[in-house]
Amino acid sequence: MKVVIVLAICALTAVAAVPIPEDQRVNGENGWYIPKVDGSSYWVSTEEGEQMLADLEKKEEMEGRILPVPVTFYLYTNKNPSKGQKITETAKSINNSDFDANNPTRFVIHGWTQSYTAGMNKDIRAAWLGRGKYNVIIVDWARARSVEYASSVVAVPKAGQKVASMINYLVEKHGMSLETTEVIGHSLGAHVAGFAGKNTKNGLLHAIVGLDPALPLFSYNKPNKRLNSNDAQYVESIQTNGGGLGFLKPIGKGAFYPNGGKSQPGCPLDVTGACSHARSCAYYAESVARDDFPSMRCGDYQEAVKDKCGSSYSGVKMGAVTNAYMVAGDFYVPVHSSAPYGFGA
Repeated sequence: MKVVIVLAICALTAVAAVPIPEDQRVNGENGWYIPKVDGSSYWVSTEEGEQMLADLEKKEEMEGRILPVPVTFYLYTNKNPSKGQKITETAKSINNSDFDANNPTRFVIHGWTQSYTAGMNKDIRAAWLGRGKYNVIIVDWARARSVEYASSVVAVPKAGQKVASMINYLVEKHGMSLETTEVIGHSLGAHVAGFAGKNTKNGLLHAIVGLDPALPLFSYNKPNKRLNSNDAQYVESIQTNGGGLGFLKPIGKGAFYPNGGKSQPGCPLDVTGACSHARSCAYYAESVARDDFPSMRCGDYQEAVKDKCGSSYSGVKMGAVTNAYMVAGDFYVPVHSSAPYGFGA
């Protein structure tokens, strides 16, 4: 009898180990296409991907470092719009900076392979400072530059906790209000923003904006391990490479699907999805500066993906500062192939 049981277990293991045929692979459903720094990708099943992450987490713990996750913060204001002030959780650092708790604060978090000098940070920073008096804090998390994507994924929760620590410090010691604080993150940075929101004290962030939140090695059915709509009072997602580098299913309380959310006009031969993935940042910066992305309300995200939401504008604009008070649901957003991308008023 024992032999039969052992053989049965072996048979089940063998079945589980059978590779999923290419035509049956659904990114984010039964596995993921994991990006590589050269722009290519490789497939792992859900089981393989989850085991990969578990092994990396265990390795870091066994090596005793719990691998360092350095996070650095650079403050920009209207007094220093182009040269960031490096700030730390000390009274001396904040008091000697141009931080002003009377002004709203925006944290901006880059994605995989990037740094605080990335173009998205400059564009979003300039857009907010162009609106008036803000504290714009650009986050640099060094583990985003790990050669292996999975290593960066493992660092996301700790990076988010460090962002939350700075937020909590500024609230408790320097009078920053959570009601006027928003965190904006692109790709992996969107999930860092989610973990920042999960770890704030004394209430929830006013808003989080996820710019094409990263899909590889994240599961829709495990919201506590990714950005989700409960991580702030309002969470907005701008989804531009859904089913590729980003999620297709709605992530935010307000989920916006420019051009249907899978690919973007003006991104020809976008085999890797990188152009469409990055376009979320350009759209957001433009939305802050121009408030020019009208949308159509959809019954669900499938209607948004198929552009089956009718032709009547909803009165809701993607990226609008008032969305936190009035928006919920899925929206289709028409866009142009070049800037300005929005369809205007």
